[in-house]
Order: sequence, then C-alpha cells, then structure tokens
Amino acid sequence: MNKRIGILDYGMGNLRSVEKGFEKVGFPAEVFREAGMMAEFDAIVLPGVGAFGDAMKSLQQSGAGILLLKHIEEGKPFLGICLGMQVLFDQSEEHGLFKGLGVISGCVKKLPKSEKVPHMGWNIVTFKKKSEIFEGIPDNSRFYFVHSYFCVPEDDSFVLGKTPHGIEFASAVGKNKVFGVQFHPEKSSILGLKVLRNFGRIVSSA
Repeated sequence: MNKRIGILDYGMGNLRSVEKGFEKVGFPAEVFREAGMMAEFDAIVLPGVGAFGDAMKSLQQSGAGILLLKHIEEGKPFLGICLGMQVLFDQSEEHGLFKGLGVISGCVKKLPKSEKVPHMGWNIVTFKKKSEIFEGIPDNSRFYFVHSYFCVPEDDSFVLGKTPHGIEFASAVGKNKVFGVQFHPEKSSILGLKVLRNFGRIVSSA
C-alpha cells in the first residue's frame, strides 16, 4: 500500500510548487486544509513564507498545531520548509516574541544587518552530519533561499547543514524522522528535487 504524503495548507504561501515537486519525483503529495484530516496521512510537509507569529496563530486556531505535535510524537515523517522549519523551534524574535511548536530547542533570530536582508538567491549548504534526507547530494551543493530570519538550535547535534550569510547559520536540521530545511527544495532545481525524492523514500520505508 502506498504511503500518503500530506501538504498542510495553513494560509502561508503558494503550495502548488511543492506539490508539483513531489509529483515530478514520483511521490505524489496531497494539499489539505482541514486539520482533522492530518491523521489520514503517513507524512506531513509544512511549507510556508511569511511571518512566524501569523503562522503560529493559524496553526493554533485551526487545531493543526496540536495535531502536528501528535503526528511527530508518533514517529511519523515530517518535513518543514523555510517558515515550516522555523516553527519547529521554541520561539521567534520576528516582530516581537512568539512561541513555536517546541519540537527542537532553540530560537529564531533576524539575520545580521551587515548582510543583505532578506537573504535571497542561491547559496551553499555544508553538511555537518550524514542524513538520509541528503542521500546522493554532494557536500557544499547550492540551494535557493528566501528568508530574513534564521534558526539557532540549542543542541548542535540536530544540525544537518549550515550556510554562510554574514554568519554561518543552521540551514538544515533533523531529529528522528523530523526534518527542516531553510531553503526551498521546490525552487532548487535537480538537487532540490532530490531532497523531495529522499523524503518520499524515507516515508515509503517508515
């Protein structure tokens, strides 16, 4: 039986490009909006662009936040993209102080003013540890970024990759079957699609 991948639509950006990315690599994913549908999926993808506070408000009001935590606690695969990675953390300093899902200990901070903000365009990801999400992808490969805030994990053991932009920030994290990438794999050409394919394979073998 094929495993089902759900892409949660919580009002934070266009999800069609992520859906198309999964289609291209042979792991069809379904966009869904009703939080109650989450239990029907074997894996959840949480993309997103926009403000952390707005994202958390949407997740809390819909009930999706609690159900996402249940999904993760059950050991099911999860992929957070850009803002979807940031909400995994305890809190964010974006436009105030907002509480996140708290899956990974740490906070989200603004990129240094010494560099161009937002950080937009192609940049390298240097791998800090081996991970199945980057299987077959060379170290220091380039991916496409668009963001003004970055994640600061308390425990470096969860950091899968780092990227330079004034500072060296965590651009990929992993904890059990939970993965987060600050870049946009759906906009990162062949290697980005390989990340989505690898996630599909992780889901299939889970």
